[in-house]
Amino acid sequence: MIAETTAGPVRGVPDGPVTAYLGIPYARAGRFAAPRPVPAWNGVRDASSPGPAAPQPPSRLERVMGAFHVPQAEDCLSLNVWAPPGGGHPVLVFVHGGGFTSGSGGLAWYGGAELAAGLVVVTVNYRLGVLGFLRAPGVSDGNLGLHDQLSALAWVRDNIAAFGGDPGNVTVAGQSAGAQSILALLAGGRARGLFRRAILQSTPAGMAPDSPADAERNGRLLLEHLGTDPFDAPVDDLLAAQGAVARGTAAPLSPVPPFQLVAGGLVPEDLTAAPGDVEILMGTTRDEAAAFFAGDPRAAAMRPDELERTAARWFGDPGRATPGGRTADRIAADMVTDHMFREPARRLARTLTDSGNAPWLYRFDWDPGGPYGACHCIELPFVLGTEAAWRDAPMLAGTRPSRLVREVRRAWTGFVRDGDPGWPRGTTRHFS
Repeated sequence: MIAETTAGPVRGVPDGPVTAYLGIPYARAGRFAAPRPVPAWNGVRDASSPGPAAPQPPSRLERVMGAFHVPQAEDCLSLNVWAPPGGGHPVLVFVHGGGFTSGSGGLAWYGGAELAAGLVVVTVNYRLGVLGFLRAPGVSDGNLGLHDQLSALAWVRDNIAAFGGDPGNVTVAGQSAGAQSILALLAGGRARGLFRRAILQSTPAGMAPDSPADAERNGRLLLEHLGTDPFDAPVDDLLAAQGAVARGTAAPLSPVPPFQLVAGGLVPEDLTAAPGDVEILMGTTRDEAAAFFAGDPRAAAMRPDELERTAARWFGDPGRATPGGRTADRIAADMVTDHMFREPARRLARTLTDSGNAPWLYRFDWDPGGPYGACHCIELPFVLGTEAAWRDAPMLAGTRPSRLVREVRRAWTGFVRDGDPGWPRGTTRHFS
């Protein structure tokens, strides 16, 4: 249960039939600095518990996924590996979502022990919010969290063989902001050679990267709210200033965070211009944005004309807030699902198909009968984690069919292993 990394040996712990190596540092970074290699350590490093999460406020999606309380620290660049016996296994690297503001690869929700049957599973922490995505001249150029992800993928390339993984057969998967990050790396070409396949789960591709000017405006607001040197300010003060910017700049109920990907350099303006040399499995859930709006009294109180104006502020396109017997919160959810998830996914699929790289498509339709339907994040419990880890997630309404767990994991595993999720390329599989 000892694996040798480029920085030194690590000792894992049994986790069912596999060995878990948790909290392995893959890089180090000072505040607002680029990630750099981890210094070598002496002796065998204990890898029995996840590393701290990046500093963050409570998740906006607590009401659908549930709350989590884990240690947080700026020194957060670690990853977790679940390794089955033997060697030469395909590798799945998972990048968590959370709107570039919350989440952690070390959460029990993303545990890889059950999925790691014939696969090596890796989950990653990266910097979030103002610490990961601030752009302010003299402080940060932005996209530090994306640089962290690149460093993690480079670590996998250089180290995963020691855990029984095949560095030539790596698939990277991401959900929500994690999928958006992967799309940016694909479109920008900076991850070339680091993975051969990608799984894009609920990519918010309708949320364009911020322009440098917009990002720098939010950066100036952050520094004004902070009122002190950002390099020396307490983390809690940075998070408080981040929250003040979010409250002061967002359109009502906007799902777009104030600190996210910034176009330029690492990130192209058009994320849907993905290259055609990486095999892609991609899809959405049926009711994506219900996670943000269903049952929200602020959305329910909005008139159709207000919804149209709000959509125009979010996406530059007012859409059509036609009632059709729906409540205002459901209209808002449907509009955002179309603008942010469904239509951009269709455009990306057409682009890939036209380039000769048709993706495998899916839609997650399973609905437990609760208020959120088949909402954003609903597929996650069927990919990673255990029944116990997801037991209290409100979006599941107390149920998680084992049949569907097997179906989804069979598809994901087949794609990671040999590029075959179980249905023809260019067609859509509905999970229900």
